[in-house]
Amino acid sequence: MHKFEYLQRALSEGRIERREFIKRATALGLAAAIPSALLSEEAFAAAPKTGGRLRQGLSGANTSDTLFGVLGNGDSHQVNVQWQLLNNLTEVNADGDIAGELAESWEASPDAATWTFELRKGVEFHNGKSFEAEDVIHSINVHRGEDSPSIGKGLVSDIADIKADGKNTVVFKLAAGNADFPFTLSAYHFPIAPAGSMDAEWEKGIGTGPFTLVDWEPGVRALTKRNPNYFKDGPYFDEVESLAILDVGARMNAIRTGEVDVIDKPDLKTLDRLAAVPGIVVQEIGGNVHYTFPMLMDKPPFDNVDVRLAMKHAINREAMLQTVLLGHGYLGNDHPISKTQRFYNADLPQREYDADKARYHLKQAGMSSLDVSLFATDIYAGGVDAALLFQQYAEKAGINIKVERVPTDGYWSNVWNNESFCVSFWSGRPTEDLMLTLAFSNKSAWNETHWNNEKFEKLLVTARAELDEAKRREMYGEIQLLIRDEGGLIAPVFANVINVTSDKVGTPEKVSSAFSSDGYKNGERWWFL
Repeated sequence: MHKFEYLQRALSEGRIERREFIKRATALGLAAAIPSALLSEEAFAAAPKTGGRLRQGLSGANTSDTLFGVLGNGDSHQVNVQWQLLNNLTEVNADGDIAGELAESWEASPDAATWTFELRKGVEFHNGKSFEAEDVIHSINVHRGEDSPSIGKGLVSDIADIKADGKNTVVFKLAAGNADFPFTLSAYHFPIAPAGSMDAEWEKGIGTGPFTLVDWEPGVRALTKRNPNYFKDGPYFDEVESLAILDVGARMNAIRTGEVDVIDKPDLKTLDRLAAVPGIVVQEIGGNVHYTFPMLMDKPPFDNVDVRLAMKHAINREAMLQTVLLGHGYLGNDHPISKTQRFYNADLPQREYDADKARYHLKQAGMSSLDVSLFATDIYAGGVDAALLFQQYAEKAGINIKVERVPTDGYWSNVWNNESFCVSFWSGRPTEDLMLTLAFSNKSAWNETHWNNEKFEKLLVTARAELDEAKRREMYGEIQLLIRDEGGLIAPVFANVINVTSDKVGTPEKVSSAFSSDGYKNGERWWFL
């Protein structure tokens, strides 16, 4: 107990703060010895307070980034800034459930093909315009139609009609039932802007969100200030400065030196050392993030199912989990559905590294060996390392992978979904339908394997409309098997969501695992202690 006595003395002498005392005592396994009065005092101190500028260093930014929700690329910096400025009709809360945001309530027809949304009254855009049904119709319609440049248009392709029923009611008629439609409208593709907004106006960041735009330099920096007319509790920060820091080492140094208060996606190799630094707090949450190696199925050699199976058997998942993630995650099984989701198929045998099986499938494809190029960069911490590890084990199976290192900037526009084999990752989505529709439907611009399978498309549509959960489970289980054994996705691991903050930052008791930084909404939900 001498270590605990040392901590008590340091606390009484003012050499460490209360939060640091609790953190260190807990790390020593001495949480039970912490006085309850101190814990109560800490809980009281953690209540939200207003004030200060949050400085965050975020990964995932490009100079081509936009605040125009139709074209938003979904990277950390872009979406985080977007949701400081704009709201959706619905949002996913920290428990993973759907909640109303600009929508107050909604109701579905028995076949889940007609959805009626009642909108919040008294909400204003940053320019003073009242929020009404016309704004919803305008903002969703820009994603519809063959000529729409929207990345998310596949998610709303089944909307047959949208109409207003007065100023505060919107009715969606779908071509087929969708039991998860409110979840669809929570996706970052679908923020609500004032009716009549064109591309240039979207870039002004005019929304109903918790902050208003002060400065925006795409792929570099954004500065926002508190919206005094926000319709929710909060936000608590006066300002949020969001810096794009693409290099993971630079992000780690920025939080270590106090240049920023928050970072995402730290370097796992040095995470333990960072966690030991006084004043640093590490949050780790299991979630839907998965690292992938997509193979474009319409380009040789990946248009051959046996080549794809050879590649899937040639990757050592356990080695990647321990080497790249250092155990901060769990094994993937070549489909995108995580263990945390409702309809995860736990009955599928876990695919393992097997050089002999890989060689067998090469032989079935008429090959004795295979040469392929794998394009890689650190779009996540360890992206290049993952490619090199794949190269190492694949060689033993007669597969020679040439790792082509490319710049991070422009990766999503120049490499991903263009080159036939590359490093990728997904933050995941709150429902199976959203994840599968966005990443695998032949109607989606983000179909990263160019998957075009008639059986899959039929199952996807049928499962989407099915209200019987047992039947949905069976269909989604079949879809996972289909992608695993026939698709072009290699999904070796799922990663935990890890946020690193200063101990001066307060967070809710429950933090979302939907995306990093509390579902990209930390600017709205966090505060300074």
